[in-house]
Amino acid sequence: MGGAVVDEGPTGIKAPDGGWGWAVLFGCFVITGFSYAFPKAVSVFFKELMREFGIGYSDTAWISSILLAMLYGTGLGLALNFQPSLIMLNRYFNKRRPMANGLAAAGSPVFLCALSPLGQLLQDHYGWRGGFLILGGLLLNCCVCAALMRPLEASRPGSGPGPQRPARRLLDLSVFRDRGFVIYAAAASIMVLGLFVPPVFVVSYAKDLGVPDTQAAFLLTVLGFIDIFARPAAGFITGLKKVRPYSVYLFSFSMFFNGFTDLTGSTASDYGGLVVFCIFFGISYGMVGALQFEVLMAIVGTQKFSSAIGLVLLLEAIAVLIGPPSGGKLLDATHVYQYVFLLAGAEVVASSLVLVLGNFFCIKKRPEAAVEEGERHKPPADVRVDSREVEHFLKAEPEKNGEVVHTPETSV
Repeated sequence: MGGAVVDEGPTGIKAPDGGWGWAVLFGCFVITGFSYAFPKAVSVFFKELMREFGIGYSDTAWISSILLAMLYGTGLGLALNFQPSLIMLNRYFNKRRPMANGLAAAGSPVFLCALSPLGQLLQDHYGWRGGFLILGGLLLNCCVCAALMRPLEASRPGSGPGPQRPARRLLDLSVFRDRGFVIYAAAASIMVLGLFVPPVFVVSYAKDLGVPDTQAAFLLTVLGFIDIFARPAAGFITGLKKVRPYSVYLFSFSMFFNGFTDLTGSTASDYGGLVVFCIFFGISYGMVGALQFEVLMAIVGTQKFSSAIGLVLLLEAIAVLIGPPSGGKLLDATHVYQYVFLLAGAEVVASSLVLVLGNFFCIKKRPEAAVEEGERHKPPADVRVDSREVEHFLKAEPEKNGEVVHTPETSV
């Protein structure tokens, strides 16, 4: 992934906030749905895999972990669609970006609602091998959605093509000089240790309580159904003018809410308790899913987003390889699901504290300070600028043209 070249597009081009962007949004919706829902939906096959191969929970948990790690860290498989679709979506939307991210993220719960009962149905009729084969065929629809992604082109009326900028690499390590990015990356890595653990084990938990297989698989449908409404709602709220400058704190609250839900969900002892847990987990999980990339974009800006998301997903890939298997090891050793949920909740709560405390104490420039600084350096109103000077400035400093200025809406 480090050698992949990113299409940065012409410098300073304005996001259309619509038009073909709606087609890009639809493609990103489907790709995100398959990318995130499939690794969780395959958990309905775990009991059958354990019986056939004589393995434990930690071994089956590796399936979801490896799928998610491939998505995050290797740049292979679904990642060939997933990461570029996020980058393209954030090029086509600016003012409506929080809403667009929320709608695209809603693809995960929508597809989870469908894939979880579908997987159980396929297993009952064709076995786990036939189910995997059919689900794999459905994943090929991501290729169609990838064809919707078109790079933005700047119009140059009456002039020939301008000088081309050197291509940037996906992993630009200079983003680590941004303290906001470092704090975000650390918090996100800790969060991923426990974030995916409950969806992976909740179906097996219900089956061990004696719940029929179909009802147990329905828990993921409940989670996904609530998540469908939580993600767009979180995106809409974050896009409000008075809320957007504080999106990082809203994201911290979402992480804390998710971890607290895990901690309280550990007390569930029957099917009704697990349904209630899935409802609140769906709300908090949807908020996290809708805000995670919006907050990252706000921290690093548009031009560095492609590098930042590649690095964050690479770090999360390492963490996701540890999370579910460690929960499985704990379950194999204790045979108590409550301990697994307690461990996951503690990890997610810790990540929320890292983000909010790191942002509060380590990022010295506050939104108010940024506004004051902007006012201090504002040029006088009566100063006139000659058009030739503007043209000379644009030609002399092409890299600065179009860079995102860190205002209260684009900084931590």
